[in-house]
Amino acid sequence: MRDRDAVVTGIGLISCLGEGADAHWAALNNFSPVVDTTSFPGFPIHPMAPLSLDAQISRREQRQMEPWQRFGTYAAGAALDSAGVKGNAELLGQMHMIVAAGGGERDYAADEAILSGLPKAPDPGAYLNEHLLSDLRPTLFLAQLSNLLAGNISLVHGVVGSSRTFMGEESSGTDAIRIACARIGAGQGDLFLVGGSYNAQRPDVLLHYEMGRVLWKKPFAGVWERQEAGGGMALGSLGCFLVIESRAHADARGATRLARIASVATDRGRRRPGDATANASKQVAAMGQSFDQASTAVISGASGVAAPTTEEGTFLRDLGLPVRASATAFGHSLEPSFIANVALGAMAVSRGKLFAPLEPAEAPMTAPLRDVLVTSWGHWRGEALAHVTAA
Repeated sequence: MRDRDAVVTGIGLISCLGEGADAHWAALNNFSPVVDTTSFPGFPIHPMAPLSLDAQISRREQRQMEPWQRFGTYAAGAALDSAGVKGNAELLGQMHMIVAAGGGERDYAADEAILSGLPKAPDPGAYLNEHLLSDLRPTLFLAQLSNLLAGNISLVHGVVGSSRTFMGEESSGTDAIRIACARIGAGQGDLFLVGGSYNAQRPDVLLHYEMGRVLWKKPFAGVWERQEAGGGMALGSLGCFLVIESRAHADARGATRLARIASVATDRGRRRPGDATANASKQVAAMGQSFDQASTAVISGASGVAAPTTEEGTFLRDLGLPVRASATAFGHSLEPSFIANVALGAMAVSRGKLFAPLEPAEAPMTAPLRDVLVTSWGHWRGEALAHVTAA
């Protein structure tokens, strides 16, 4: 039933490439890497572009937020502006919110004290439990509560419908989109704000992923190029929110439909060799009748981590479609990465063309674009696919 189609009517996107759809489109078509190699020597990251936070968040509210909350709240406000619902109390009162977020900023002083004292403690387990109970602020469970971002958005922008926050790295973003679209299709809501944010400019996240040996520690290289040197993630600070609503609701209020999210599939394999490919193959097969190869491209969420990125690269070559790996441009941002790539897909189909290749392994596309497949093969778990098409 076309009235229940899930359509994108607002995009709020901030990253190292700038702010907004037009700025990102221009930067992607004239790509030049934006990479910080000095703040955390040995670990290149894609930093957030300078923002005028006052445009979306009052200074009083800013003081109560850490960077990840500011990025998300700012992007949410930009999405509401883009959709033409900012400040509309009637619409905001019925708007549902789904946020994809990890744990927020850590208390570095508490971390340092615990890590310094732990090796000298006669009973390390008891020492750790004691200090975790006594040293952390109420809003911390090793890191800030993930649902603080949803609270910030409600307070600052007045979004007061239902609210859900998902955790789970890349899979939290894929399920946020999937569930919003499913609820629209089922008639359980007409207007959704969906998104998340990530601050890569944090020593704790670099430590976390370096302990897993998944970070890129060489000079800048594109996602596909890194595979020749062992692969790895270059993290990127990012905020992205989408306004997604039913076609009938969008048309009734005269909103511009940027794109339609025709379908979203998520899965989770054990990552034995071939598991991710099998899941992705089933997802493409289920959607394969709804797009034409000649007018379709792929926006890949490949992280750069060796095993899943190499496997996805092989899978995508077999599809024979033009591919763009967004993490080459603005880094890998985990929770909001899939949401940002759906935003790129919506931007592309609304313009009827794919942006330029970001590295030599990516082929140009001169044919008109109507459909985009958005992939997310999590760096450790989770395989997802979205079909974004002209609205």
